[in-house]
Amino acid sequence: MGTPKVEPKPELLPLGEANGLRLALVKRPDRDIGDVVQSLDSPTLIAGVSLEAGVLHPDDRGFFTELFRVGVSPFSRDLADCKTLQISLASSYSGTIKALHYHFVQTDYWAPVHGTFQVVLCDLREGSPTQGKVNTLYVGHLRPWRLKIPPGIGHGYKVVGPETGTLVYLTDRFYSPRDEGRLPYDHPFLNYDWEIQHK
Repeated sequence: MGTPKVEPKPELLPLGEANGLRLALVKRPDRDIGDVVQSLDSPTLIAGVSLEAGVLHPDDRGFFTELFRVGVSPFSRDLADCKTLQISLASSYSGTIKALHYHFVQTDYWAPVHGTFQVVLCDLREGSPTQGKVNTLYVGHLRPWRLKIPPGIGHGYKVVGPETGTLVYLTDRFYSPRDEGRLPYDHPFLNYDWEIQHK
C-alpha cells in the first residue's frame, strides 16, 4: 500500500475573533469569480446566506414591489423583535467597486433596487462547511433578489452596466465601526477577478 496523500493546509490571513466567530481569509490560488449563483436554491450557495425573490407589480403608471416584510417572511423573520434595526440606502456610479466588508455581529439584508450589481460573497468563518468559498451573484432591477448576509461572510459589489446602482439594506444593529472589517477589493488572497468576463 502506498502512503496516503496529505492535502496541504490552505494559507490563511487571520482577521480576528469576536462574538464566537474566528475569521480568516483563505488564499485562493486561481483568479476567478468563484461559483456563480443562478438560482435561489443553488447548491453552491455559501452556508447561512439566504436569498429571496422580489416580485414586481407593473401597471400603466410604473411598478410596485415590497422590499421586506420584517417578522413575517422566513427571510426576515428573525428581525421581528429587533430593537436596533437600521435602514440605509447606498447609491454607486457605474463601475464602482465597494469591497470587501465583513462583520462579527451584524447581519445585512440587501435589496438592490436599481441598476445591476455583481455581488461577491466570501466565507471567512473558520470551521464553516463552506470556509473559503466565493460566490458571485448578478442582482438588481433585472433580477430583484434580496440577500441575507450573516456575520462572517465577506461581501461587496461592483456596479455593472451603464446605470447607477441603488441598494437599500437593513442591518440588525446600528452601524458600529468596531464591528466592521475591510479588505481591499484587489487583495491577493481573495484573488477575485473584477474584469468583464467576456463569456
